[in-house]
Amino acid sequence: MISAARHRSTGPGRAVRSRAPGRRRAVLAAGAAAALAAAGGCTGFTPGNGELTDDINVTSTLLMEGKPLPEAFTCHGDGEGGSPPLQWSGQPGDAASFAIVADDPGAAEVFWLLYDLDPATVEIRQDSVPQPAHPGENSFGDTGYTPPCSEEDDPHEYRFTVYALDQKLDLPQGAPLSQALEQISAHAVARGSLETSAE
Repeated sequence: MISAARHRSTGPGRAVRSRAPGRRRAVLAAGAAAALAAAGGCTGFTPGNGELTDDINVTSTLLMEGKPLPEAFTCHGDGEGGSPPLQWSGQPGDAASFAIVADDPGAAEVFWLLYDLDPATVEIRQDSVPQPAHPGENSFGDTGYTPPCSEEDDPHEYRFTVYALDQKLDLPQGAPLSQALEQISAHAVARGSLETSAE
């Protein structure tokens, strides 16, 4: 089974960012694991309006498939570790909105969640949230991008998934993680992922 918690290290000389209390974090992570399994971890997932496809091609000017996530987007980099740029193509023409879920599947942690992206949007610039999108709560109780951390010799995969949805979610900014993931799962019609690793 997936572990709901792991030790996070910010490296020598770096301050540890505050996280959600242990019990809250475990509950959030457990809910995230279940919702992520429904939304994207199972082949043949069938939402209420049809079969979920893997037609979306997700790329980035600064991330490479299967390569380490650059330090600039982790807690080990300089600054606060902002979100990376993403681009996508191949989405269905009738998509009503997009959502982005960035997670560490091995740790059942979501470190970035965006929803209600305009259906005409095909990219996100570095460290930005395009209007009228909203950031949701992540596994640490924060709203926005919380840079992932991993210890040396503790490999992890970091997955950036774009979901095409059949409607806007109309959730407020900072909506609870479990609620947002359940809604994404219920309305996803296509998806695509870019997967990186820890150094």
